Amino acid sequence: MDAIEKEFLAYLSGYITPHKLALIEDILSKRTRYFTVVLEDIYKPHNASAVLRTADCFGIQDVYIVEKSQEYKVNPYVTRGAAQWVDIHRYSNYGGNAVACCTSDLKSKGFKIYATSPREDSISIHDLKVDEKIALVFGNEHEGVSEEMISQADGLVHIPMDGFTESFNISVAASIFLFDMQRKASASNIPDFYIDETEKELLRSKWYREIVKYSEIHEKEFLKNYNPNM
Repeated sequence: MDAIEKEFLAYLSGYITPHKLALIEDILSKRTRYFTVVLEDIYKPHNASAVLRTADCFGIQDVYIVEKSQEYKVNPYVTRGAAQWVDIHRYSNYGGNAVACCTSDLKSKGFKIYATSPREDSISIHDLKVDEKIALVFGNEHEGVSEEMISQADGLVHIPMDGFTESFNISVAASIFLFDMQRKASASNIPDFYIDETEKELLRSKWYREIVKYSEIHEKEFLKNYNPNM
């Protein structure tokens, strides 16, 4: 982050209450990119939006959206503002390769990809280890995770069921998985689990702009009057 940006953020901080500034720093200290969630072709926008909200609640910074036949639109009444704080990565299927692009991107970032599925060769959530970065894939409400996605995954995982139905709603399943994974990670003291200072600076820059009304106008005025020698 350059000197001008740092000074502008210091300027913007004057428009944010001390309580909110302290809250931002506390949340930044708990933000992680060690776990992430992938949503594949979700039919019902409120389900995907509920997962966004869940991700934010667990400190997950990134959510990946694979749009094959369905384009995801944020439902603000469900996310309760979570879309402002979580980074959404979209992969459209215009070229027919949304899944391949998404999984290639995730693997290049060091993620092991686990598709959620009740198949016989799927491991239980209890046996899922968190000694590597994990991307957890949830499929759509009708068909689950696609065969294409499963072929790209490093493994399958499921939540054991004791009733007649074999799956939870995806937002409920995401909550259970993330709670369990965060619990395991907390007990393991994983190095580099939380984002580093450079990532915090970038998020601080984004979030300050989200919080301060008319931040783009403030920025234009700040840059117009900026004098590095003052």
